[in-house]
Amino acid sequence: MARSGERSALAFDFGTKSIGVAIGQELTGSAKPLAAIKAQDGIPNWQTLEELLKLWQPDLLVIGLPLNMDGTEQDLTNRAKKFANRLHGRFGYPIAMQDERLTTVDAKEKLFELGGYKALEKGAIDSLAAALIFESWCVEQY
Repeated sequence: MARSGERSALAFDFGTKSIGVAIGQELTGSAKPLAAIKAQDGIPNWQTLEELLKLWQPDLLVIGLPLNMDGTEQDLTNRAKKFANRLHGRFGYPIAMQDERLTTVDAKEKLFELGGYKALEKGAIDSLAAALIFESWCVEQY
């Protein structure tokens, strides 16, 4: 396993229909959006997730924690925690949870700037949100 500050991570923007995924590097504090994974009521295709983990071989997983604007928890908060626990239980990776407030809004703004309304595809938004979750996690770590 890489040392703290040099690790790679898969970051996730949890949703009930789509889970955004990004690969990030602590060293640069940046992340690249990957394809979003379809989910059914918050349950992903675990085989697809396993393939991503084998392909990227991250050192840890960063999962967005959906909170209300005032910092309180919502229904989706517990579902995201459950998703994180299942990832850890199935694959054994260290898990970090990161406040994801406004990442989807930021992702939409960035995509709109780059390509207008045509760029606002759900999977692209979710995966860019996952990248932003990782980047905000890095900022808080260092």
